[in-house]
Amino acid sequence: MIQGSAADLIKQAMIVIYRRLKKEKRTSRLLLQIHDELVCEVPPEEQAEMIPLVREEMSAAAKLSVPLKVDVKLGANWAEVEAL
Repeated sequence: MIQGSAADLIKQAMIVIYRRLKKEKRTSRLLLQIHDELVCEVPPEEQAEMIPLVREEMSAAAKLSVPLKVDVKLGANWAEVEAL
């Protein structure tokens, strides 16, 4: 059972996203977790599909009485990351 912490939520989201990437045979991959954020490597041809995939799976990581807000940012490197 999820105890309500951000760490538990992000771990659940990582598991679901990883399984979905494998199932859909995507070349995108999870690179690392930083606190409540996930960093993914996404080839340009998968960006349009990955943005809603990540939003969907992260916001559904747990059933809560309040919605989980998910921000997605995109960039070629850390210096170029911008919110979508």
